[in-house]
Amino acid sequence: MLDPGFCAVMQILKFAVSLECVLSSDRRIASLTPCAGRCSTVFGDAVCRGCRRFNHEVIHWNTYSAEQHRAVWQRLDAQLDQILVPLLPHADLVKVQAFVLSKRVRLRDDASKGRKLYHALKLCEKNRHFTDDSGLGIHYKQVRPLWDEFERRILALATASYDLAFLRADGIRQHLIHIQEED
Repeated sequence: MLDPGFCAVMQILKFAVSLECVLSSDRRIASLTPCAGRCSTVFGDAVCRGCRRFNHEVIHWNTYSAEQHRAVWQRLDAQLDQILVPLLPHADLVKVQAFVLSKRVRLRDDASKGRKLYHALKLCEKNRHFTDDSGLGIHYKQVRPLWDEFERRILALATASYDLAFLRADGIRQHLIHIQEED
């Protein structure tokens, strides 16, 4: 049984990380976050099922520098590229980008092809009638199976990335302990 105080704190964290955008303290303009609005880290997941950030990245996002934000975005975009580009080989990126922007989705200037495909597929998953205009090059009946396959693959890749990061960190820690013991 979870402590009620812990549950309350986790609910507050869930609310904070589920916001689509946060205000920049120096310019007071909305800045983009990878948040997909369905954070699972508050339930103990090491990798968010919505945005696929690591739990510590979700918690500390608002304290990260622009360089740290960029590093996270680049990792997430590389994962999207790895999964979605092969899944959607007939996509017309010019049409995809125009479609996504027409639906008022904000993109970073350096958004990858996979990031644009992700937003288009996500929009079509919510409304299959968008499929013909999306530029994805798929039939509306393909949207749900593609989305399900994407979700399965991307979570597996993000989880493997998390596991590898912590295996590396543990290896470095073990190496440093060994060096200290030799001294």
